[in-house]
Formats: sequence, structure tokens, C-alpha cells
Amino acid sequence: MARLPPISSMEAFLEVARHGTVKAAATELGLSMPALSRRIQTLEHAVGRPLFNRHHHGLTLTESGRSLQENLAPLLDELRSVIKKVASPNAQVRLRLNLLPLFAQQRLFPRMPELRALHPELHIDIDTMSHAEARLGDGIDAAIALARHIDPALYSARLDQDKVFPIASNKLMDGGRPITVPEQLQRMNILLHREMPDTFNEWRKAIGMPYLEPAGTDYFDSGPLILEAAAQGLGVAFMMGQHLDDSHDPRLTRLFDYDVDSPYSYWFVCRPRALRQPAVKMFHDWLLSANI
Repeated sequence: MARLPPISSMEAFLEVARHGTVKAAATELGLSMPALSRRIQTLEHAVGRPLFNRHHHGLTLTESGRSLQENLAPLLDELRSVIKKVASPNAQVRLRLNLLPLFAQQRLFPRMPELRALHPELHIDIDTMSHAEARLGDGIDAAIALARHIDPALYSARLDQDKVFPIASNKLMDGGRPITVPEQLQRMNILLHREMPDTFNEWRKAIGMPYLEPAGTDYFDSGPLILEAAAQGLGVAFMMGQHLDDSHDPRLTRLFDYDVDSPYSYWFVCRPRALRQPAVKMFHDWLLSANI
């Protein structure tokens, strides 16, 4: 009996046939273009004939390709239905989620018992490495990203719109030279998150003082560590207002009263195709309805 080609190559073929380009299909599947091309070649080798006419503007199906698409698509849909019917109702559903530690600590984990009660079958593997958007589909199903904008090729949902707060230790408000005006930042160190490098620059422009230059700038890849550094009096952190409010740290205070919108927001992000995965859809729907 002849062996069937891999299901992954069949799925790749159907996506390329639907989109008409390898690039669009690769984006949908979260694969590199070479990896997707190899899957198509595997299927073409299995059937023994080309499935696409390749030309400068993209791909079109050959007669064999068109016939395969018409017959293969319903078969794969039926196969998915069969798997779903026989799957145990108690089977675990696993989500591979990337997010920043501060979002997890302040906003997600306090609400996780609600999610566990609603979907006890859902289990979440947490990843806190950087460059999550580039790794979607390659070890990561979805991410909660901190960014100005999201690649339009991805599915995204904005989770908030916050303000920028200069956050400092209460110690800096005491003593002989308390910080009361922005000009005093010129003798201070400022603390910035690597995911929010433009925060101070946007803040000083918004208050009409683009010339302000701090004594130095330190960058962190951890929100909790920035807040701790600020609490220890090591500098003034420029972060979102919610970061201060949710810290509940009596050692920290907001400086000045300027109302400045943050150029950054938290976003739920995934490949468009990933929303078809039960784990991604469960988490996405709960996250947006819970207003995390």
C-alpha cells in the first residue's frame, strides 16, 4: 500500500492554493517561505506531477492541482471532525503563550483562577523571551506584546490605552532637594524598558521640553526590576500608569501632573490561522471579555 504524504504538506498546499502566493500562505501558517516550499515539493513528489504553475506574479493551480484542491479540502475537514468526535472531553488543551513578566504578575495571574474555573482543560505554558512576534507559529501560539504597532499581517487586539508616568522613590521627594519640576531630571538617571525605548522621548516632547537630557539612561528587560530599581532610588522609571497602580508599592510615587498618552499598548497577537486552535480561541475570548 502506498504511503500517504504528510498531512502538513496537504495543509500547506491548500493554504497556498487559497492565497495564491507562498508568502501569504507562509504568514498564515507561521512558517518560513523555504519551509513551506519544501512541503509543497513533498506533495508534488508524492503525486508525481506539478500542482502549481509558477510565474512572476504568483502561483496558479494546474489541472491536477485544481482537482486535488476540490477533493482534498473536504477530506481534511472530515478528518478534523472525526478527531474532534473521538477526542476525550477531559483531554488537555495546551496554549504556548509569550508575555512580559510584569503583565503576567500584575494583570494576568490574579485573574487566572477565573480562567481555570471556566476552562479547566486549558493549560498554559509561559514564555517570556523577547521577539515573540517573530516566533509565532514556531514554539509560540500567541503573545501579549507591548508595542506601538503590530504587523498588519498578524491578528491583533489592543488591550489598553494608558498614560506615561515618571515613577520614582518617595525618598527623592524628601530631603533638601525634592524633585518638583521636570528640569531636575537633568541630574537624574532614567530607567527604560527595552520594549518601550521611546517612552521618555515621547514624554518630554509632549510636555514641551524636547531639550531635556537626563544624566544617564539604564535599560531593563524586566518590568519588576525597573520598579524595584526605582523604589531603591536608582533613577526615575518611565512606565505606564497601570504599572504603578498595580504595583501597590508604598515606596513608589508618580512625579509631576502631566497627562501624556503612552505611545505603547499591550496587544493580544497571533497568526490569523491560530484563532482556529481551541486553546488560542479559548484564551483570546476570555481575555477580551474579562478586560484584563
